[in-house]
Amino acid sequence: MRGPLGTEFEGGLYHFRILLPAEYPFRPPSLMMLTPNGRFELNTKICISFTNYHEEEWQPAWGVRTAILGLQGFFPLKGQAASGVGSVENPISERKRLALLSREWVCPKCQQTNLGCLPDPTQQAAPTLNQPEGLRGLSRAEDQVEPPVIPPITPAPTAPGHSSAPETSTLGTFGFDPSVSRPAGPEIPISQGQDSPAASHTEATRGSLQTLHHRSHQSPLLLDTVICVLLVLVVALLCRRVL
Repeated sequence: MRGPLGTEFEGGLYHFRILLPAEYPFRPPSLMMLTPNGRFELNTKICISFTNYHEEEWQPAWGVRTAILGLQGFFPLKGQAASGVGSVENPISERKRLALLSREWVCPKCQQTNLGCLPDPTQQAAPTLNQPEGLRGLSRAEDQVEPPVIPPITPAPTAPGHSSAPETSTLGTFGFDPSVSRPAGPEIPISQGQDSPAASHTEATRGSLQTLHHRSHQSPLLLDTVICVLLVLVVALLCRRVL
């Protein structure tokens, strides 16, 4: 485990032991520090919130990772908050000295140094010897990708007999050049005595409208005539009964 940043334990590497009970994860683990650190006793079960000393506060969903993070958070505590079983109070200078020595501390069981088990992270991984030379600078080349260069449009050579005046490109937003003439579509021949389909359709529509307009004017006249005839018949019947 790495020492907390910004504290006297920064840069230190600490080896500890995790003891899991048979009922884990329903019961918390026990933690024992192995590397001299000036904060916890060695080979002694530590009393913090994530260990067997406080089983009532343990949650099965936490796991070992939460216990390790909790142990790292208890390193910089001081005073009453740092008291408990397995805690010690060493001067800051002594803790800094032990932090430097902890990097080369060798575990008697693993037979490895802390630095060998937990090497320092590098800023940028060095290229391997077996990696091709072209692939070594691939990451840097990807970061410096330049936009593609569009070649300028050169006018086509003019045929003999045509004007040789230079043509200026007036491409619009969508690449349309109004100065370039476009080939016209096929023309439909129309004889003088034959009207186009569009004209015929227009004339037919106009004739239909005139017919409807004429009929609309005739309808009120027919209705008035029928009403007058009916009134005359009614008056005639009434006069006949009276006489």
